[in-house]
This record gives sequence, C-alpha cells and structure tokens, in this order.
Amino acid sequence: MKIDVRFDPFELDELELRGKNIVVVDVLRASTTIAVALNNGAREIIPVESIENAVKISGSLFGDVTLRGGERNGKTIQGFNLGNSPLEYTEATVKGKSIIFCTTNGSVAMYKSRFAQNLAIGAFVNISKVIEFIKEIRQDFHLICAGRANAFSNFSLEDSVCAGMIVHRLSADKAVALELTDSSLASQSLYKTYGRSLLKMMKNTEHGRYLTEIGFLEDIKIAAAEDSYPILPILSGNVIKLRRDDARHAD
Repeated sequence: MKIDVRFDPFELDELELRGKNIVVVDVLRASTTIAVALNNGAREIIPVESIENAVKISGSLFGDVTLRGGERNGKTIQGFNLGNSPLEYTEATVKGKSIIFCTTNGSVAMYKSRFAQNLAIGAFVNISKVIEFIKEIRQDFHLICAGRANAFSNFSLEDSVCAGMIVHRLSADKAVALELTDSSLASQSLYKTYGRSLLKMMKNTEHGRYLTEIGFLEDIKIAAAEDSYPILPILSGNVIKLRRDDARHAD
C-alpha cells in the first residue's frame, strides 16, 4: 500500500484524482467543521468550489432544509447562513439540514476529489477513524493537504503535520505493509518535529495566527483536540455524509 501526501491541491486536477483513494485534510477549518456538523446531526455536506456554484445549487433545493456555509479569508460569506467556525454548527442549527459548503481551500480540494473511488475527510479530531478507514481499504492512498491560498506559498504546516501523524501511525503498525513517497516521509518528519503540542503548533502557523487575530482562537482549540469527534465523513454520491456505522452511533 503506497501512501502519498500532496501539499498543493491547487495544482491537482480532477481527472488526475479520478478513481483514487483520497483523504482530504483541512485542519483549520473545513475538515474539523464538517466533522462537527455531521456529528451534530447535519444530513449532508455538499462541497462546492465557488460562491457562484453555491448560490446556483441552493436555488434548486428546499430553502427550509438547506443552509449555506463557508468563508472567504476566514470570514462568513455575505448572504450565507453560516461561516466556517465549528462553533456555529450546533445541533439546534444543523440537525436534519443539508449544508452547501464553500471555503477558500478545503471545499475546493473536496470538489476536485469528487470522482474518487473512496474519499474521507480527515483532521486531528477524527484521526483514528481515518487511519482505521485506510487500513480497511488497504489500497494506495493520497493524503491531500488543502493548504492555504497565499501570495507566497500554498503550503500549510497544520495540514502537513496531520498527514504526517496519519503516516506515522500507519508505519507503526507492523501488520501494514507500506510504501512511502518522499512527500510522505517529509510529512512524517514534520509530525515528529511539531506534533508534541498540536495547539501550540497551530497557534503559531500562518493561518493559526490569522484566525487568532480575527477572533477564532476557540476554533483552533477545537481543531487541536485529537479524536474528539470519532466519526468518519465520507463521500457518498456527490455529497459528504457520515459513514453508515458512525451515523447509527450519532443517532
């Protein structure tokens, strides 16, 4: 089983990802928020790549059971019901609802991966479930770090450390025969360097500092809580839902 880590999803195209096994990692904050929303009873998440597409899709769905959630530059998109803070996705707000989800990085990576053979959404909050899923499939996997749209670099340390944790734990299981690409080895090294204190690491990354500046420090604390939401969001058709066993547990 080969594990590859991709650090820049903006250079990927959907044809390259067709038929692949994929985990999309966007720790701050799309993956974390999706896990929270589905845990709190959201019916499904519909990832889109643009605000225009979000508006178009929402026009064809029932307004009373559909919410629009997402952000641009960390802040709620004008006219949307919700932003990208997990604290907004309470049970009272999202239970039974379909959420059209549009973020700067995470939803774009998910949308590009929509033709995957298997697609899971991963973060620190559900990392053990992600690792279990990879072991169950026992095929080659691409761990796609959603990154951060930036004038200088799309690289995201927090996503890369999360991917590195996945690689490290898979490597520690002697029952799993792994082949690691150079990028997987690099992410594992980053985890070994920065993984001792996830909260400290994330508070000091570029995006962590920015989120703190605009008032979202609590979101970082939620995102740093390992296995706090032990569920697995997976692609089902064109939407993201809880894996069936996890859905029964959530009910």
